[in-house]
Amino acid sequence: MRIADGAPATGYLQRLAALHNFVLQAAAGSDRYELRRSAEVGHNLLWDAAGLLRTQDTRSVSGDLIARERLMLQLVHEVARIIERSTSDDAADDDQTCASRGPMGSYPPRPRPPASPVCHPAPGTSLMKGNLPMPEPEPRPVIRTLEVYLLFAHEAYHPGPGGTQEINVTVVAAGSLLHPQVCQPDGARIHDLLTQGRKPGEIVPLATLTHELGGGAGWLAIGDWERVTTDLLHLVRLGDCDALSLGLPEIARALLCTGPHGHVRAYDAAARDFVDYGPAARAAVLAEVDAFLAGLVAEQDLWPGDDLLAPINPTA
Repeated sequence: MRIADGAPATGYLQRLAALHNFVLQAAAGSDRYELRRSAEVGHNLLWDAAGLLRTQDTRSVSGDLIARERLMLQLVHEVARIIERSTSDDAADDDQTCASRGPMGSYPPRPRPPASPVCHPAPGTSLMKGNLPMPEPEPRPVIRTLEVYLLFAHEAYHPGPGGTQEINVTVVAAGSLLHPQVCQPDGARIHDLLTQGRKPGEIVPLATLTHELGGGAGWLAIGDWERVTTDLLHLVRLGDCDALSLGLPEIARALLCTGPHGHVRAYDAAARDFVDYGPAARAAVLAEVDAFLAGLVAEQDLWPGDDLLAPINPTA
């Protein structure tokens, strides 16, 4: 237990605790991972703030305290947005084009059809009879690395009847984001972001994209990542695209849900203290996932699905 003395410190912690209480109430009784994870992050922020105030006065650590309060406010805003979206989704018609779908289908995926993936080209401009097309300036090619993979965490499920192996993380080829059964154009926009400036074969966690989008502030301009990943998981479980399905331990999964510079704190009962897992631990988890994927795609790459849409910025 951490105790902070003094009126300024007590007032600050009361404000932070009130914000965290909103997050806790939202997470109570909910099976949504985002809400439960938000409650854990809020707890860590509150714990860290109490640790600072236990040994130092508010003035000397004011910058750190302000930063933590801002993070807590962002957390509250994100939780409120999730609740609002969930409420509107429940009231929406089932036949909406991008309606959120829960995991369906059997596992493992059914055998893939023999047809090769086909990309639909972007619609061109029709020419009237007798008219010649005017030459247009040659557009500068946008360099993309298409041979990359998206990793995302999701609610755990047990594939197959009576399955005992828990699956809580999925890796798909970038091209699966262009599948027509994925919420579009959101999937295509995420694909465009995913393929920028990557190394061939790179595994990019969804949390890394969130980090690149200013901690999530830029998702509004890109699309609804939650619906897109729900659709991707739907495809995987129906066998309409290939995937690497993993059941990661809690800490490893949590690390992949943080940004490249994030930290995860976990209580070690044996040491009776909290252990901090940082970027090095996250990189180690990604390296293990990469090793699994390398073995899987050594003979044949992940199949992204059929009838794929054209990317927003195709490579030259």
